[in-house]
Amino acid sequence: MRHRRIARLVRSRLRQMPAVALLGPRQCGKTTLAKSLGGEYFDLESDADRVRLDLRWAEVEASSKLIVLDEAQVWPEVFPRLRAAIDRDRKRAGRFLLLGSVAPTLMTKVSESLAGRLALVELTPFLLNEVPVSSFSRLWLKGGFPDGGVLQKARATGAWQRDYLSLLAQRDLPAWGLPAKPQVTLRLMRMLAAVHGQAWNAVQLGQSLGLSYHTINGYLDFLEGAFLIRRLQPYSGNVGARLIKAPKVYWRDSGLLHALLGANTEESLLTQPWVGASWEGFVIEQILGLFEQRGDKPGAFHFRTSDQREIDLVLDFGSKLWAVEIKLTALPSPADFEKLNRHADLVKADRRFLISRTRSRVSNGRVTSCDLQSFAREID
Repeated sequence: MRHRRIARLVRSRLRQMPAVALLGPRQCGKTTLAKSLGGEYFDLESDADRVRLDLRWAEVEASSKLIVLDEAQVWPEVFPRLRAAIDRDRKRAGRFLLLGSVAPTLMTKVSESLAGRLALVELTPFLLNEVPVSSFSRLWLKGGFPDGGVLQKARATGAWQRDYLSLLAQRDLPAWGLPAKPQVTLRLMRMLAAVHGQAWNAVQLGQSLGLSYHTINGYLDFLEGAFLIRRLQPYSGNVGARLIKAPKVYWRDSGLLHALLGANTEESLLTQPWVGASWEGFVIEQILGLFEQRGDKPGAFHFRTSDQREIDLVLDFGSKLWAVEIKLTALPSPADFEKLNRHADLVKADRRFLISRTRSRVSNGRVTSCDLQSFAREID
C-alpha cells in the first residue's frame, strides 16, 4: 500500500474526537486507508454487513476497537445509533471512523445527528507528494485515482475515467438523490469539461440542456457534493473596483477532465487550446489538497474585476492573504511579475506567488517564482 500523507491527520482527529468522517470521491483510497488503521470493518453497501452490524450493535458499541463504517451514507439508520452511543460516553475518543463518498451537504443525517460529535477529513486522489517525482507529468495527465490514474503505466488514458463517470451517472448519483437521467448527467459533465476554469453561467448551460438555471444549479450541487467539481467562489474583500461575482468551475481530478475532452496522451494534451485552463485547475487542486493534508483550510477564492484584472487563487488565512498566479510556461517574464504585483496590490496580499513549470526558484520573501513542487515544500 502506498503511504497516504493524510493518515497522520486522521489518527490525530481520532485521538481528539469520538468519531471521524473520512470523505472523498468514489475509489480514491478511503477503504484502503481505513483498513490500514486497524479495527473492525463493516461495508454498509453490503446487506450481509448491515445485518451483522445490526445484530451485534450492543457488542460494537461496547468494543474498545475502532469501528469502521464504509459508505455510511447508504444506511442512514445508523446515524441515530451512533449519536446515542457517543452521547452515552462523550469522553471516549477514537470510536468510529465513517467513510463516505458524498459531502455532508448531501448527507443530511450527518448534520442532523452528529453535529459536534465528529471531525471531517477529506481524502483526495493521490497528490504530488505521494507519488514519485518522475510521475509528475503523468499525474497531471491521468489524475490521481489509484486504479485508473497516475500509478497505471499504460501510455494512453481515458477508458477507466469514462467508465467511472458512467457508473456514477447511472448508479451512485441517482442513489444520492440526483433526479437527472444518466444521459442528461453525462451531457452536463461534458459541458462542464468544456467550461472548465471559466465563470459559472447556469443560464447558458441550462439553455443548452433545455433546463432552467435553477435545475442546473441543483445538479451542480450534486456533482460538487460527490467531489467531482469545485466551485471557486469570488473574493469579495474591501477592493475599490467593480468585481465579477460569479464562481469559477473546475473539475477536481485532471484525469477525468482530460478523458471527457479526449486528451489521452501528454502530446495531445499540450496541443489543446484549453491546456492552460487544465494546468490552472490542476495546480489549484494540488494546493488545496496539500493544505488539507496538514489539517489547514484557508479560504480559497478567485479574484476578477470587470476590467479583466484577475488572480487565479486567493488564499485567506484570516490574518494573512496570499495571491497565487498560475502560468503554463517554463520562462515567466518580468511582465508576469509586474502583473501579479499590480493585481495582488488590489487585494493587499501579504505574499505573492507565480507558479509555473520553471526550474528555478526566485524569491525576495514577499514575491516568489517557483514550480509547484517547490510551492509544496513551502507548505510543508
